[in-house]
Amino acid sequence: MMDELGGTHAAKEARYFGSDVVVDFLQSKNIEYIALNPGASFRGLHDSIVNHGANSPEIILVPHEKVAVGIAHGFAKATGRMMGVALHDLVGLLHGTMGVYYAYVDRAPMVILGGAGPMDAARRRPWIDWIHTANVQNAAVREYTKWDDHPFSVAAIPESLERGWRIAGAHPQGPVYIALDADLQEEEVTGDRPRLRDHDSVPTQLSPDPHALESLADMLCAAARPVLIAGAVGRDPAMWTVLVELAELVGAAVVDTNIRHNFPNRHPLNLTGSDVVSEADLVVLLDVKDVGQHTGLLTKADRGGRLRSPAGAKIVDIGFGDIGISSWSVDYGGFYEADLRVTADTTAALPLLLDATRGRVSQEEAGHAQARHRRRAEFGRIHDDLRSRWSDVAQAPHLGEAMSTARLVHEVGQAIAPHDWILTAGTGNGWAPRLWDFDRHDRHVGRSLGTSTQIGISLGVALAYRGTGRLVVDLQPDGDLMFDASALWVASHHRIPMLVIMVNNRAYNNDWVHQKAMADERDTPRERTWIGITIEDPEPDFATLARSFGWHAAGPITEPDAIGAAVAEAIDHIQRTGMPALVDIVCSADD
Repeated sequence: MMDELGGTHAAKEARYFGSDVVVDFLQSKNIEYIALNPGASFRGLHDSIVNHGANSPEIILVPHEKVAVGIAHGFAKATGRMMGVALHDLVGLLHGTMGVYYAYVDRAPMVILGGAGPMDAARRRPWIDWIHTANVQNAAVREYTKWDDHPFSVAAIPESLERGWRIAGAHPQGPVYIALDADLQEEEVTGDRPRLRDHDSVPTQLSPDPHALESLADMLCAAARPVLIAGAVGRDPAMWTVLVELAELVGAAVVDTNIRHNFPNRHPLNLTGSDVVSEADLVVLLDVKDVGQHTGLLTKADRGGRLRSPAGAKIVDIGFGDIGISSWSVDYGGFYEADLRVTADTTAALPLLLDATRGRVSQEEAGHAQARHRRRAEFGRIHDDLRSRWSDVAQAPHLGEAMSTARLVHEVGQAIAPHDWILTAGTGNGWAPRLWDFDRHDRHVGRSLGTSTQIGISLGVALAYRGTGRLVVDLQPDGDLMFDASALWVASHHRIPMLVIMVNNRAYNNDWVHQKAMADERDTPRERTWIGITIEDPEPDFATLARSFGWHAAGPITEPDAIGAAVAEAIDHIQRTGMPALVDIVCSADD
């Protein structure tokens, strides 16, 4: 090649380092993004991502490691694909732990790469490398990851990454953590380069016992009031239509726990929010990890995990059962007795169950078909009555007090209805699935998980849809954003279009409900329950905060009639510029 003086010289072969092995692996798996906050313990990896190869993942720069994990979490829920995450040594790992835990609870797959060490004490810099290093760094997340590893040579890195990738993606999915020694990242490879696997087979789905499935088909066809309770069935988009057809075929009511979006909310057999479970003679749990309040079998007030199923009702479970449960975290929920447990991936089991049931229904007597028709009609009336009552609540006159959350969600729903929207996590205290039309499997990735999780997950969903033209909507609780307000910078910096609607009740309302319960139980003053709960004096100005991070923003809005215009203006900004927008809406804390 020509040098600056016009002469020629041989092309210099690029040097190759341990961290280049990692990037080669990420490229081989078509990992599009890696979220990180920079740290010296993975400076080698950082350099390789920037400079090694043309198809390296895009770095998503974040202000906090928990947000990095949350973005990968939301991206996985929206796409079914994995992102990478890089966490700096022990301290970055500790920052990210809650995000890792919630990814584990929610079965979100990702490969988390941790800078480590140097593990060789003779190679550590004074003070900083010592306080950032642990003897067994992985132990900080071992109890709530599917697998972890810490390869001790460059040659061992490919196999570690390949195994981690396979384990994270095998159902039930979850995060894996692989610590990469800083010295190994920076070690130059002078001989043969470590070999990446050209091909590795994907684990097959866990299939059901055929005899158990035949028994369940018999039970479904014989039941007088069957109820299907859907957990994470919707993680596979193909199961959306399968579940609809199965419910219609047998005339079963469906309760959607909303861990994933499983069933169209306006389908007449969707009786989520009703007491249909209390009258069921057959309850079929479909990939339900925890039979908590969202199933209708338990409520928040129930203690001890005793199901509220009617006497004589049969309980059947199809799912992963006790596979992969932790000895440390009890996120698997309370123990319950079942008449039949079918250990299987619902993606494999439901189509087989549908086929078995079709055969039986096609041969049954006319009386059974007529009874099933009457049941469908009855469930349809219950469904319509629920929707009517919810609509009345949402459209009740606004009488000068703070608007209800239901009214807020109704007005926002009217404003976004003409657009092709996607809801990220939060549902506005459950009102979005009651009022909006969730007519497609990808309208929602599943409900939020708890305070200090939503903005990160929402950013991941929005990143997944960046460039598609779809309107990504985050019904964002104010208390949740207070934990991670700096995360707003990520969307503007990376040009991630999204519409954030602040559901701003100026309080940690879930805990306010608990304090009111304590006041009632102990006969202490209810008027003092706001202490240590409300977010005021001063009230955060979320619109000004968002504008400081480069967002379009409006609010605080206190009148329902002003919502439509503000949301329309925000959507127009998003569509014109590809940049994010926030509308701050103040609502009641008493829903």
